[in-house]
Amino acid sequence: MSELDQLFQSLRASNRKAFMPFVTAGDPDVATTEVVIRELHQSGADLCEVGIPYSDPIADGPVIAASYQRALDAGFKLSSAMELGSRIAADASASAMPRVTMVSYAIIHRIGLPAYIQAAQAAGYAGAIVPDLLSEEAEPMSRLCRDADFSLIQLVTPTTTRDRQKRIAELSTGFLYYVSVTGITGERATLPPDLIDSVGWLREQTELPICIGFGISGPETAAQLAPVADGLIVGSAIVRRIAEAHAANHSSSEIAASVGAFARSIREAIDQPTAHVSS
Repeated sequence: MSELDQLFQSLRASNRKAFMPFVTAGDPDVATTEVVIRELHQSGADLCEVGIPYSDPIADGPVIAASYQRALDAGFKLSSAMELGSRIAADASASAMPRVTMVSYAIIHRIGLPAYIQAAQAAGYAGAIVPDLLSEEAEPMSRLCRDADFSLIQLVTPTTTRDRQKRIAELSTGFLYYVSVTGITGERATLPPDLIDSVGWLREQTELPICIGFGISGPETAAQLAPVADGLIVGSAIVRRIAEAHAANHSSSEIAASVGAFARSIREAIDQPTAHVSS
């Protein structure tokens, strides 16, 4: 059983939903990313998505794309993400929160599938979200990941055909990443009216947990989606806070405190969605 399987089994047993924040590794620097990840764990996150900066972001809106560029301009390399993971994994308290990489398949392919899986596992990562891995080409990586108990998380979008959604679910492990909106990442005030029905249909096709991402801007949208999802992914709203705090010359600890306060508001909304909406 993989680390993510254990996490979601535990969450279901306690009738809780996963809160998964996204952070860009190396933005504004690796040391700050490490402090922020530790703070997110203390603020109620169950799982952390660590974005690996890439010069040609996949489906990323301006906030996350800009964070990738800042990290790359500062000299970020893939090895930086592995060193970051290893430092967190060495700390028993911080490593209690599983971490997965959000990484382009181009990066994985360049160093080789077995090499990437081995390096990521050695650095304490529990899996990889690979947004540009086509289902037609996913079988080799899916097989290797299953053999290694390393989760391969893939994306389903509103425009993915239902037959294709089933195939993606068959090739995925850990959880399915359901993209709430058509388009790129970013904060949104409203979400598609058919989102709940679409997720409900997919839930009938797979036993995998379904986590919803893209467009979750704050506690209100988190509260709306918590009842239908197994977990919620919040990215741009966190990355924006990091960027704004850094631009204001705040220290790493101050940046982490700002992110932590926001994370706690999301955690509360996920845990008490009805109460939050009615307030």
